Amino acid sequence: QKADFSGDSTAATINHSLTLLQRLQELLQNGNGSDSVLRVRSAASDEPKVFHTHQLLLSLQSEVFESLLRNQSVVTLYEPPETAALFEKFIRYLYCGGVSILLHQAIPMHQLASKYQVWGLQRGVAEYMRTHLASESSQGHVVGWYHYAVRVGDAALQESCLQFLAWNLSAVLGSAEWGSVSVELLLLLLERSDLVLHSELELYTAVEGWLSRRQPEAPVAERVLRAIRYPMIAPSQLFRLQAQSAVLARHRAALQDLLFQAFQFHAASPLHFAKYFDVNCSMFLPRNYLAPSWGSQWVITNPARDDRSTSFQTQLGPSSHDAGKRVTWNVLFSPRWLPVSLRPVYSDSVAGAIQPVRIEDGRPRLVITPAMSSPDFAGVTFQKTVLVGVRQQGRVLVKHAYSFHQSSDEAADFLVHADLQKRTSEYLIDNSLHLHIIIKPVYHSLIKVKK
Repeated sequence: QKADFSGDSTAATINHSLTLLQRLQELLQNGNGSDSVLRVRSAASDEPKVFHTHQLLLSLQSEVFESLLRNQSVVTLYEPPETAALFEKFIRYLYCGGVSILLHQAIPMHQLASKYQVWGLQRGVAEYMRTHLASESSQGHVVGWYHYAVRVGDAALQESCLQFLAWNLSAVLGSAEWGSVSVELLLLLLERSDLVLHSELELYTAVEGWLSRRQPEAPVAERVLRAIRYPMIAPSQLFRLQAQSAVLARHRAALQDLLFQAFQFHAASPLHFAKYFDVNCSMFLPRNYLAPSWGSQWVITNPARDDRSTSFQTQLGPSSHDAGKRVTWNVLFSPRWLPVSLRPVYSDSVAGAIQPVRIEDGRPRLVITPAMSSPDFAGVTFQKTVLVGVRQQGRVLVKHAYSFHQSSDEAADFLVHADLQKRTSEYLIDNSLHLHIIIKPVYHSLIKVKK
């Protein structure tokens, strides 16, 4: 490969790094010139695994090994079965700087990297975990990775796992890993308004199943149940839960005030209810519900081609008093909208009258406007959320969520990093853009509640 060194066109790079890596692997495999021995013992086996190694190579990668091998050439290491099974892969990384792992191997490999202070490998495994949250596994892995991230204090991995769980909660609720969710994680999820699921009833049903399996102490169960947003459940469904739910019957006394408030919310006019209750709290704020009354799915084929538009209707508000009222929404999608700063302008220069503009200078734009006037929405404002679905590891999952309020008709950063011109774009599924638009009506207190 030719390169420019001080203007000398005859300079070239001679690269035999692959040959060097191969010889380093042979050093480990054959033990040639070995000056140190690692004996790895595990409760899973009576016989230790023996590795004939080279102190220099281990010390270059790990200060822990440098210290261990400073005054001795034979070291016995004690490892749990999970990490002992990966120790050969781990040592090979120290020689070659590369390793391949599977989903179930991520945590033990991260443990090895942390224990022996191989920071490059630790960062690499953490990045692997953040980028493989969507990968499909038989028992699930995101919940386990979240709990592990909490134990080791990896805040970035915690947040990545939590965001993935929130935006793809319906998939998690029906999986084997739902039962392994800790109380702390469950409460963190329940307090979020960006959970994506079909309805609040779906969430209650999943929580009821979790409580039935885990059987926590009464105070814990009641804290979990009080995080359900009962006003977001229709009265007919609330009546059915009161009659049929064993969990609700067991904790009825602790939930009676919330259930009574929910029935009041559905029975009264929202304007009247807002005079006496503070509706500016999470209990009356919808989550990202996928049910038809809250929004609509929109699949845009060939989204880079031209502008598109659609319309749909939602219920005015979550109260049963507004069940028969509908709001029509108009949506415009433009794949190559140009900001004002990039639009063509006339110039007095001789070179040309119009500045050249490239198609790629434009960015996608999504505008959502009501077909009705604002006086029709007395006491109600709307938060708009646009979910973008992508195919990852063979599954369609939520990749991004853009939220903006009634005061704005569009999200400023909508798909700002997406390249819809490329058919291989990660934002496209079979050359189509998969959106789900959600309208979240929010009631506002008109009169300050007296305490």
